[in-house]
Amino acid sequence: MEEFVAYLVKNMVDAPERVDVRTVEGQNGFLIEIRVAPEDVGKVVGRKGNVIRSLRTLAMTIGARLGRRVHLEIVQ
Repeated sequence: MEEFVAYLVKNMVDAPERVDVRTVEGQNGFLIEIRVAPEDVGKVVGRKGNVIRSLRTLAMTIGARLGRRVHLEIVQ
């Protein structure tokens, strides 16, 4: 899951070497934290939040297939 999200985000940004994706496992499921360069945050969020909403939908769909809840956050 972490590798898939990292692959998607790295292909969106101008500085893929500064992308850091970490997974924290909790009681309710997984929390995936995405860290990108400050100038790339807008590209990951997208206009009106459409890109991050799509990433969250993909992550939740994959998580549902694995039987786990997944939450995706951008950490600055």
